[in-house]
Amino acid sequence: MITGTVGNLPSVENMDIQYAQSGIFTPSDFPFPRDGIVGECSPNIETVVVGDVDLEILRRYKKSGNVMQFKGSA
Repeated sequence: MITGTVGNLPSVENMDIQYAQSGIFTPSDFPFPRDGIVGECSPNIETVVVGDVDLEILRRYKKSGNVMQFKGSA
């Protein structure tokens, strides 16, 4: 999930006006949406993004999915 600060806090320095776009993302793997986007909102409009993600499937595919994270040496 990616969220941004939206709205205004006029009494806080550098927080007078904030614009963003939020979304809920998954791996681009078979049990998930093809583009990896569960839900997203329109930019710069106050709204709520709601989506369902099966956390057990997410855990399983994190360990043995077709699209794996890069595990480079540090």
